[in-house]
Amino acid sequence: MSVHKNKVTGKWDAYSYYYDYTGKRKQKHKSGFEKKRDAQEWERQFALKKDRNLDMSFGVFVEMYMANEEKRVKKSTFLTKQHIVEKKILPYFKDRKLKEITAADVIEWQNEMISFKNGKGKGHSQDYLRTIHAQLSAIFNHAVNLYGLSANPARQAGTMGKQFDKEMKFWTKEEFQRFIEAVANKPRSYYAFEMLYWCGMREGELLALTREDFDFAKQTVRINKTFQKLEGKDHIGTPKTQKSNRTIIMPDFLAEEMEMYIDSLYGYRPTDRIFQISKSFLHHEMDRGAKAAGVPEIRIHDLRHSHVSLLINMGYSALAIGERLGHESIKVTYRYAHLFLTVQTDMAKKLGAEREEILDVPKEER
Repeated sequence: MSVHKNKVTGKWDAYSYYYDYTGKRKQKHKSGFEKKRDAQEWERQFALKKDRNLDMSFGVFVEMYMANEEKRVKKSTFLTKQHIVEKKILPYFKDRKLKEITAADVIEWQNEMISFKNGKGKGHSQDYLRTIHAQLSAIFNHAVNLYGLSANPARQAGTMGKQFDKEMKFWTKEEFQRFIEAVANKPRSYYAFEMLYWCGMREGELLALTREDFDFAKQTVRINKTFQKLEGKDHIGTPKTQKSNRTIIMPDFLAEEMEMYIDSLYGYRPTDRIFQISKSFLHHEMDRGAKAAGVPEIRIHDLRHSHVSLLINMGYSALAIGERLGHESIKVTYRYAHLFLTVQTDMAKKLGAEREEILDVPKEER
């Protein structure tokens, strides 16, 4: 290990040597330090990191944690983590020794996050508070599980942010019909919303669809990818979960509509996205159509809820609905439990009718 002043730049360079997992000796070099002591501190922290020494700073440990996460999670998930870590966690804990951070320190941090207000006087939502605390706890869990940290201070401090059951909004089929008629003057909007409502797919799944995903002989559409903008660039990734990879059978009328629409797309290759539109375009069209149709304003994702509501009212089971929507677990489908009450009410009425029918039959004939 050594620190030298660069004669060309006038700044300090630090060099450290280590052995990788194969036993090969390698050099780590970092340049551009304004002060000698900064280069020496980097050198010291690098040595602690390689020795898995808990005297390292929280900031150095987070570098290792994030490097590990980048290889293991989706890019979109990583970027979300990165934003939370850089904006909400590192400013408070970066220079503290990892092993010296206590539950009391975490509570102080929580109080800062809870009392935060932006330029417009708005604070963090309860959901976001829970999310950023979960991220801090995940970092400490990594230290506990792999580096021998004695305890997770974030877990000891307890979470922050209240958990509320979110209101689940949806349109009835009559409301959707009024809406779809209001956006029929724009074919791209019309067919996009038809797919969302009648297939219950996610917005990213819709925007990733290509010609190759449709089999009109079988009236099916394949879901095996998702679209989103990441760092200003188009990104095609894997679906939300493994179960999200699925094949949806379309109603007859929708298969006919989509075949006609896709045939009308001039110059599109089989691998080109059918709906080459942005999420903001869809959101604008959603607002425009709802206003014109005089129906309640809901989110695009609520069309997926509307699809579930429709299927529940048609009498389908949670298991069947979960498979169509690509839910990872039946528990996810049961979040719609309050909607199943309509089916339960119908069941109860029919059971009552069955009993009356039995009572109407003379004993000797039973």
